[in-house]
Amino acid sequence: MSYAAVSDLLGQFQHFGINLGLSRIQTLLNNLRNPQNSVVIAHVAGTNGKGSVCAYLSSILKAADYKVGRFTSPHLVSWTERMCINNQQISAERLLAILETVKAAIAPEDETPTQFEIITAAAFVYFAQEKVDIAVIEVGLGGRLDSTNVCDRPLVSVITSIGMDHWQRLGKTLDKIAGEKAGVLKQDCPAVIGEVPEIAAKVIQEKAESVNCPATWIQAATRTEAGLANYQGFEYDLPLLGDIQLHNSAIAIEAIYSLRKQGWQISDAQLREGIAQTSWAGRIEWRQWKGQKILIDGAHNGVAAEALRDYVDGLSQPVTWVMGMLSTKDHQNVFRALLREKDTLHLVPVGGHSSAKPSELGMLAQLICPGLKQCLTHKTLPEALDSAIATGETVVLCGSLYLLGEFLGYEAKI
Repeated sequence: MSYAAVSDLLGQFQHFGINLGLSRIQTLLNNLRNPQNSVVIAHVAGTNGKGSVCAYLSSILKAADYKVGRFTSPHLVSWTERMCINNQQISAERLLAILETVKAAIAPEDETPTQFEIITAAAFVYFAQEKVDIAVIEVGLGGRLDSTNVCDRPLVSVITSIGMDHWQRLGKTLDKIAGEKAGVLKQDCPAVIGEVPEIAAKVIQEKAESVNCPATWIQAATRTEAGLANYQGFEYDLPLLGDIQLHNSAIAIEAIYSLRKQGWQISDAQLREGIAQTSWAGRIEWRQWKGQKILIDGAHNGVAAEALRDYVDGLSQPVTWVMGMLSTKDHQNVFRALLREKDTLHLVPVGGHSSAKPSELGMLAQLICPGLKQCLTHKTLPEALDSAIATGETVVLCGSLYLLGEFLGYEAKI
């Protein structure tokens, strides 16, 4: 009942949509007596890899015996996934109580906050109430005008990657997108930057210099002959799949090094333990559908799709894909990255969201990869999955984190 009440309350703010800007969240937080000012944060922006980096950081800091908050988005199944302390989700009852407090703080004369601003404010209230030692905060969209960007003194700011996603709101070129994400860099506060395109690096470097932000630019870890990851001589087990995690884990390690320089006590053993214990659902992850293993991954933009394809190349071929995408996404580059001759494609709508039409996706997919064995559309995800596993081939479900959430909801009921 509490979870239904959470969804109902947040649903009241859904029609306000995405409306980037800081004025509403600042007003709301001020009405709540600025809980964000009592929470020290690590702030994580980027096109891809944000969630994985947040998962690594929170797991490492927990292993070092700190009380760690984590705020991420979107959720896969439940709103409670978005707020964790020491990797434990907030209860629906507690979340509902905090959301009611946040809602009550909206003054009649105030502009109505967006849904994301409501949940962001709730996260800061929760972490302040629980007196966390640190909160790992994932940017929702962009950076500069994102509602998480309300803390002036992050312990470390992270930009994981820059790619073409959400270009409708952030800008149609990589340098414009980089400029928005560089908005998380703060005066005299250290930053860690992942591997980004040259044009994006130039923009980020200029921003860092303008605010005297000491930035560390990482290179991805490598694999040892023993199968360990190696980042600049530091070797560790890497539990998350895909070579992209050599990059994401290196970012997390460098962010921990930055915290060490600021006096945080995190030993190499705790660093290894924290990485080894990291889990992050829905990112190159094996699950089951009616007794058969399937691979699931968000892969909702071209860069993420390339990372998925890199992993899939090491699996049995051809591949049977089950996909659905939002109407706003870069369908063309996702298909280019993923599809190969003799693959089979099953297309489904993404329920409850602005979904691309499977029939239109099918026409595009066959233009991009005319050598597909089959291209089929389905009304429901279970129908598509049943058809896919019947082939006995490698089955991959991808294209949208919302679609993965739908799958995990069905999986729990099987």
